[in-house]
Parts: sequence; C-alpha cells; structure tokens
Amino acid sequence: MCPEPAQNRDYPELAQQIKAWAYELGFSGVSIGRAALPESVEQSLLDWLAAGFHGEMDYMARHGLLRARPAELVPGALTVISVRLPYRDPAAADMHAVLADGEKAAIARYALGRDYHKTLRNRLQKLADRLVAAVGPVGYRVFTDSAPLMEVALASQSGLGWRGKHTLLIQRDEGSFFFLGELLTDLPLPLDAPTDAHCGRCTRCLDACPTQAIVAPYQLDARRCISYLTIELAGSIPEPLRALIGNRVYGCDDCQLVCPWNRFAVPTSEADFAVRHGLDHASLASLFAWEASDFAQRMAGSPIYRIGHERWLRNLAVGLGNAPATPAVLAALLARRDHPSALVREHVGWALARQGVI
Repeated sequence: MCPEPAQNRDYPELAQQIKAWAYELGFSGVSIGRAALPESVEQSLLDWLAAGFHGEMDYMARHGLLRARPAELVPGALTVISVRLPYRDPAAADMHAVLADGEKAAIARYALGRDYHKTLRNRLQKLADRLVAAVGPVGYRVFTDSAPLMEVALASQSGLGWRGKHTLLIQRDEGSFFFLGELLTDLPLPLDAPTDAHCGRCTRCLDACPTQAIVAPYQLDARRCISYLTIELAGSIPEPLRALIGNRVYGCDDCQLVCPWNRFAVPTSEADFAVRHGLDHASLASLFAWEASDFAQRMAGSPIYRIGHERWLRNLAVGLGNAPATPAVLAALLARRDHPSALVREHVGWALARQGVI
C-alpha cells in the first residue's frame, strides 16, 4: 500500500481501517480518544496521592500529573488508540474452588501464563507498523502499562468501557478480564464517544474485597490492596492484614470474580496466556519448596518473576499461616524456619505462631 499524502487523507476512513487491523491482530476491542484528560481527572489523581493511597509506589507521585497528560509524554500526540486483549484461560482451574481450598495457592488469573507486556507490545507494534505502511511517517509510541499513563481514564473517555467502582475498566460484553494497551499518535483521528457506566447501585466489589481496600466507590487504598501487598510492597506485610489475605499469594481477583459483568468475560485464545507449571491449582507447600534456582527457571517469562524468590516465599508463608494445620503445611513452614532472609523468617515465624507452633 502506497502512503497517502496528508492533505488527501480521509481520517474517518483511516480510523475505521485502524480498527479493522486491530481486530485482525486479535484485539477484542479498540477505540480512539483525545490525548488529554479533563482537569477533574487530574484533581482526582492529586487527591489520591495526597491521601497517601499509593503507599510505597513512589513512582506514582514522582511522575505526578504527567500520568494525566499524554501529550507531555509524547510531544505532539493528538489521539490515543486504546485496545483490549482478553487473558482468562478457559482451561484454568475455577478460582472460587482454589480460594475455598486453604492448602492451594490463589494466583491472580492474569499471572498464570507468560508476562503480558511483551505479547501486548508486539501486537501493538504490528498495528503501528501497518499504520506507518499506510500513511507514511507517523509520530507514535506504544504503551503496555510501561509508562506513567492513566490508561483506564483514557480508555473510558473513548468508549472502550467504563471505570468500575473497583477502579478497573469494565465492558458490558466482556467484563473486565482483559489487558489494556495504547498507541499514541500525532494523527487527528475522529474521536469515539464515551459509554455510559452500568454499575448502578451495585457494591459487590466493595463488599467482597478481603481487606476493604476499596474505601469508597472508585477509590482504592493501595496500602490495603492484596495486589499491592503481594506484588508492589518490598518489605514486611502489615500484620493486621495477613490473616485477611488468606491463600492469595500473588495478586487478587475477588473484586472481579463477584462483578456481574464478568458473566460475559471472554476467554483468551492467546497461547502465551495459557496456564504454566500448574499455577492455577498448585499447593502452597509445593510452591514454598521451590529454591531460588527453581523460581528463576520456572518463573522466567512470567509476571511473577519481578517480585523475586524472597518475596515469593514471604507471600507463601502468609498463605501457609492461614492454611489448615495439616502435616504438609507444618512441615513446609518448619523447613524454612531458619531461612537466611530476615523477611522470610519473620513471616514464617508469624505463620508458625498462627498455627500454634512455638
């Protein structure tokens, strides 16, 4: 395809072509929005930071309003192409059953397969390549949760879904079990209209949160969120929250599991998101037995790899402390009682005390 001169370009037709390419590449949804957010969104971000809800995620405060100003990240950017990519593996063990079995390790569904960043980035890059081939040189940048960008706000203002009370994006035909990605461009593409929110009076996500981290509709205190505690937090998990974590050892899906819209969640067909190493139904004790070399080998290419072996053991120790006091559980904890890491020893000690072992 020969690039078309800018002065002759039919931008509405180009927008439709971009969406067709996106669907051909396997994205389940695509929308186009303005590369800017309202002042009200900026103020909400500032209020959230001022309340300290970001915890130890200093990068949130460090980037500040840059997160709400895409055009400052990519000078000259006019539009944001937002996409959805489902990640729920239909072959994975039922999460409700895993949560109900105290000896199992509950891992957020998005983390059961390979790290999504590379898969999503490669697919978005293919979309950008098609765009450049069609129109010639274009200013653009691909984002996959890899830079300070308020992707839910951008996606909701362009109609890709609406921001739920749990702060995640919801789409009425797909629920919320999907990844988001963005392609910022300097093209004056026509904008899609936002969609209405359909949460109504429902508060299931607020009621279901194990640690009451959703302090109000659309307000998340990350310091109480299990995803933050098991992934972002580098040090000791606050003791008052440990018992509430249950067997959730990497992330938490509870607010999504109870959402009525996830009755319509779309399964993935992406091989990279298929369950690896039996992580959908593994026992806490078996995962706790992994040495650092086992963790490095098995978690290579997984989003879990980023937390490292020490924090992996920390999380599992909490899960074992909340598990039934079976011989396998107690043996696993006793085997790590003298672990060289002070962080691991502390959480193992707490778990043993909770199990009645002095």
